[in-house]
Amino acid sequence: MIQFNDSGLLPPGDYKLTLSEIKESLLVTGPQDGTPWDEQWRLYLVSQLEKMVIQLWDVGINEIFIDGSFVENKAHPNDIDGYFECDVRDLETIIRELNIIEPDKIWTWDSKARKPYKGFTKRQLPMWHKYRVELYPHFGSSPTTGITDKYGNDLLFPSAFRQTRDTFEPKGIVKIIK
Repeated sequence: MIQFNDSGLLPPGDYKLTLSEIKESLLVTGPQDGTPWDEQWRLYLVSQLEKMVIQLWDVGINEIFIDGSFVENKAHPNDIDGYFECDVRDLETIIRELNIIEPDKIWTWDSKARKPYKGFTKRQLPMWHKYRVELYPHFGSSPTTGITDKYGNDLLFPSAFRQTRDTFEPKGIVKIIK
C-alpha cells in the first residue's frame, strides 16, 4: 500500500503497480483524511495513460515509469508525466510502429510539433493535447530532460523524476507493470 509522506510525496523508491492497481490506489482515490481530491479527473488521466501504455506494450516497450504531480498529494494534477526505456538504435522504428497504431500520430518529441493550449504558457506535445500524458524515451546517457539537480547539472529521466524540481527532495516513482 502506498502512502504520501509529510511532504506530500511518495517516499523514495520504485512502486511497481499494474494499471488496475493504480486505479484503485491512493493516486486515484486520494487520502482518506478529508483532503480535497479530484478522483474523477485522476481516473480519467489513468484511462488516458492506459491507452498509451498499451501502445508501448504492443511495440515491445515494458519499462514504463510515471511521475509528476500525479504521484504527489495534489488534488488536481494537470497531467501525467513519464518516461519509457528503449535502445536509441530502435527509437526510429519504435516511433514509426507507435504512429501506425496511433491514428493521430502523436508519438513525437519534436519541438516544432508543440502547440499552445489555452491557460498554459508552455507549448504542449501532440500526445499531451490528445491524452494529457507526456511519455518521453530514455536511452542510457541521453536525452537530458532540461531538469537540473541542486548544483545545476542536467539530469536524465531516472534521476530527474526521483526528486522534486524545486527543493530537490528525493521521492518515489511508479513503474507500470503488466
